[in-house]
Amino acid sequence: MSEPIRLSKRMSELGLSSRREADEWIAKGWVRVDGKVISELGSKVLPEQKITIEKQARVEQARRVTVLINKPMGYVSGQAEDGYKPAVVLVRPENRWEQDRLPIQFSGGQLKSLVPAGRLDIDSVGLLVLTQDGRIAKQLIGEDTHIDKEYLVRVKYSKPGSLPDHDLQRLNHGLTLDGKALLPAIVRWQNDDQLSFILREGKKRQIRRMCELVGLKVLGLKRVRIGQVKLGDLPVGQWRYLSDSESF
Repeated sequence: MSEPIRLSKRMSELGLSSRREADEWIAKGWVRVDGKVISELGSKVLPEQKITIEKQARVEQARRVTVLINKPMGYVSGQAEDGYKPAVVLVRPENRWEQDRLPIQFSGGQLKSLVPAGRLDIDSVGLLVLTQDGRIAKQLIGEDTHIDKEYLVRVKYSKPGSLPDHDLQRLNHGLTLDGKALLPAIVRWQNDDQLSFILREGKKRQIRRMCELVGLKVLGLKRVRIGQVKLGDLPVGQWRYLSDSESF
């Protein structure tokens, strides 16, 4: 027998919404199970039951925006901390990339619930995603995400000579952080002092800590791709909307 699970969790599993969105819609009476409106939070369903959402929910979801920023150094990804500003303050009409041709009109309401889907350290730069869409947030930072992220990392070797091949292999697979083995990565030289890292996880300051374990000091770190979405020519400190034709 299948076990009943929370309706909001099931909606998230099906990609209909995030759990928070699901709870909002349930409370508004916008969710049906087998054709019947369910408005009680915490309600449970069986996996085989059919879940549909009302038109109002789809319209609200379609209005939600996702923004790509080329984050400069000195900004934090999320909440302001230690006197540093959050990257969301850059989302202003005057900072919108002039080559963003999407017919979306900027409004202050788009800043409501616009949160980072993943983070970049204060001293790292490059592609940062801010979204109002819980489905995208789950896709990028959910526990079961399989979306990779690519970084260009300028490094300096702290020992005589150059980084041995076996240590480069350890960066690809074989290192442990916080008592747990890291997932396999793709790490290769781009030129004499720059590595490319492709990761499928994002522990705090992971790349910097990985480099320290093999005697490398990170001098600069830039994220250039998340899944199929690239930073491209987006100028530093500017932003653009994610289009409907783009997918991570």
